[in-house]
Amino acid sequence: MRVVIVTESFPPDVNGVAHCAQQTARHLVRRGHDPLVVAPAVAGATDTPDADAPCEVVRVPSLPLPGYPQVRVALPSRRLATAVAAHRADVVHLASPFVLGVRGMAAATRLGLPAVAVYQTDLAGYARTYMGAGEGAAWRRLRAVHGAADRTLAPSTAAARDLEAHGIGRIRLWRRGVDTVRFRPDLRDEALRRELAPNGELLVGYIGRLAPEKRVELLAGVCGLPGIRVVVVGDGPSEPALRVALPGATFLGRRTGDDLARIVAALDVFAHTGPYETFCQTVQEAMASGVPVVAPAAGGPLDLVDHRRTGLLVPPDDTTALRDAVASLAEAPALRAAYGRAGRAAVEGRTWEAVGDELIGHYLEVLRERTAVAA
Repeated sequence: MRVVIVTESFPPDVNGVAHCAQQTARHLVRRGHDPLVVAPAVAGATDTPDADAPCEVVRVPSLPLPGYPQVRVALPSRRLATAVAAHRADVVHLASPFVLGVRGMAAATRLGLPAVAVYQTDLAGYARTYMGAGEGAAWRRLRAVHGAADRTLAPSTAAARDLEAHGIGRIRLWRRGVDTVRFRPDLRDEALRRELAPNGELLVGYIGRLAPEKRVELLAGVCGLPGIRVVVVGDGPSEPALRVALPGATFLGRRTGDDLARIVAALDVFAHTGPYETFCQTVQEAMASGVPVVAPAAGGPLDLVDHRRTGLLVPPDDTTALRDAVASLAEAPALRAAYGRAGRAAVEGRTWEAVGDELIGHYLEVLRERTAVAA
C-alpha cells in the first residue's frame, strides 16, 4: 500500500504530532508498505533528505508561528499536490490537519483518493488560550477538513465526544502506542537521582512543551512542598516566565530518546498540568516507566489514568488540588510503588506495532468502502 502522510509537524520537531507521524511511517515500512511524508520545512533546513527519517520526506516552505518560533506553519506550495500525485498514493493520511492538512485533503479530493484524518490537537482550546477567541473559526476549519475525510480517528473518548458535539462524523477511536522497551522501570538510575536531588528530595517531573496552554505554572504550589524537587523537561516560549514562577525547580531543557527515558524513570511522581490534551503521550511514557501520574481530569488523561489505581486525577487548572495530590503521594511510598506497577501493566500491550496494525486496518476498511461505493 502506498500512503502519503501529510503532517503539520515532523522530527526534528519534538511534539506528539511529529512523534506519531514518525512512528506511523516506521511501522508502515516495517510492514512492507511504501509511505511518503509531506511536512513543513524546519528552520535552516536544506533540500537534502532527512537523515533519520524512515522514508522519503518532502518539505514544503514554512514560517515560524509568531511568538512561538518552535512551531512552523506551512506556506502555500505546489510541492504537496505534486508529491501526492507522484507517489501514486492509495490513501492519504492527514496528521492533525489544519493548515497543510487542509491542502492535503484538497489534493486527495482532486485525485479521487480516500483520506484518513487523525485528530490530535485541541486547536479550539489553543485559540482560546492564545487569542481569547477564535474557537468558532477553529471548529469551522476542523469541520471542513474532517467532514471531507473518509474517516476521522480520535485518540481518546473525550476527543471523540468533542468532535461529535461539533458536528463531525465517521469517527473511530485510534489510541497512541508507547515504546515499552525504551521507557521501562529498570532504567531508574540512583546516580542520576542524586544529581537531580542532591539532598534526597522526592522528584516530581513535568515533561512537555513550555507554552501557555500547558499551564505549567500550576506546579508553583508543588515547588513549595518540603522535601520536593520539581524537574521540568522541555522548552518553549514560556520558559523565562516559568523560571520565575517555579522557584527551586530544575530546568533540563529539551531531552529525547534514551536520555529522556532515563529521566522519566528517575522520577517519583509525574505531574501533568495541561487541560487541552487530546491524548497525552508523556503520561503513557511515565506509566511505562513505572511512575505514578497526577493529571487533570480532562481530555486524554481521562482514558489513560485509572484514578486511585495508576495515579490521581485532579480538577483542571486547580493548583491546590494538584499540590495536595502530589503531597499525598509523597507521603505514601508503598502507594506510589503500587500505582507505578499498575501503570506499567496497563500500557504493556499498547505497543506501536499493535496500534500501527490497527491503523493499517483503518486504511484497508476505507479502501474497501470506496471500492464498494464505486461498484
